[in-house]
Amino acid sequence: MKHKTSEILNMMHQEHIVKHMQTLTEQEQYEMVRQIESLDFSVLNTQDNELKRGTFAPLFATTLLEIEQNRERYTEIGLQAIRHGKVGTVLLAGGQGSRLGFDHPKGMFNIGVEHELYIFECLINNLLDVVKQADAWIPLFIMTSEENNKETREFIEKNDYFGYSSANVFFFVQEQLPTVDTNGKLMLADKGVIKTAPNGNGGWYASMAKTGMLQIVKEAKLEWLNVFAVDNVLQRIADPCFIGAVIESGKVSGSKVVAKADPEERVGVLCLEDGKPSIVEYYEMTDEMIQSRESDGTLSYNYGVILNYLFRVDKLNQTLSVKLPLHRAFKKIPYMTPDGEYIKPEEPNAYKFETLALDMVKLQDDCLAYEVDRSKEFAPVKNKTGVDSVETARELLRLNGVEL
Repeated sequence: MKHKTSEILNMMHQEHIVKHMQTLTEQEQYEMVRQIESLDFSVLNTQDNELKRGTFAPLFATTLLEIEQNRERYTEIGLQAIRHGKVGTVLLAGGQGSRLGFDHPKGMFNIGVEHELYIFECLINNLLDVVKQADAWIPLFIMTSEENNKETREFIEKNDYFGYSSANVFFFVQEQLPTVDTNGKLMLADKGVIKTAPNGNGGWYASMAKTGMLQIVKEAKLEWLNVFAVDNVLQRIADPCFIGAVIESGKVSGSKVVAKADPEERVGVLCLEDGKPSIVEYYEMTDEMIQSRESDGTLSYNYGVILNYLFRVDKLNQTLSVKLPLHRAFKKIPYMTPDGEYIKPEEPNAYKFETLALDMVKLQDDCLAYEVDRSKEFAPVKNKTGVDSVETARELLRLNGVEL
């Protein structure tokens, strides 16, 4: 087994790992071989080549006004789906709070001022609003990473799930992919351990499949999964009105969107690409697309995504056989040199490989764009200061009556 692994590593020009293995004990070598055999090394062939994009066209949203006019009906449809046990939620919480200067899982960050109010607590409070409204518990799947799984679970358990039903909370760990330096060489995390990183938020459903979560989904007869990111503290989760609107539309997926603040706003925009739902990033848009307006004066590419999606489970199952594109991200990645020195870089030094949730949208036949009021549902906590920061999120929480 070791000989075969060494041969494969040599073929991939990773001779430095073979040399490192030779310095290990028999047991350490065995453990390292086991790790290597579990990793997907196809990432080593991932280049910076941009994926060829198709023909874009606008995708118009169900507007705030239309939603208001139909709120009662949509909400009742959504509540019935929740009461009949058809809806589950998936929290993508694999990230650390390093950009906030916080060396712990991002969900553990205290956004409170006068009293403690954690990001996880904000999100669970938002979900509890719906639980009370529907008088029914909603399964909550929490995706962690290898790096933060233990700390996340212990934190949520220690805080009694912030009032949620522990029987309806399921933790699972997202897949890891190897990282490489700028020369395409594998890195070490520790003696006998290849450095890996979480495979991005697009891998959530495949990770659910690998960790046995889909068995729970199947046994519970869930038909819809609402996927959302950890860093938006105003996120309305399992929103009955949103769920009802998607169900009534007959579409297989839905995405909450916000109208752009201005044409140049740096957000990914929900649109059509070759007739299918897709997301075009702000840096991919031509000037013509950015400035294009409809006859009523609204921007043609007007609706930014906020990573709050609703997917139909039977359609998600069809995506499991599809390999999502990998995106290279240049990051500061700590590592161990082959001679045992630990390096914590000050500047980006290596590549991690990520799948993106937006690529899951592209695999759907159609998608309902559902407009929400950004002042009520969009308070991302991405930076320590400035735009989309702790301070801007606190202001929006106060605006929505949350005591900090």
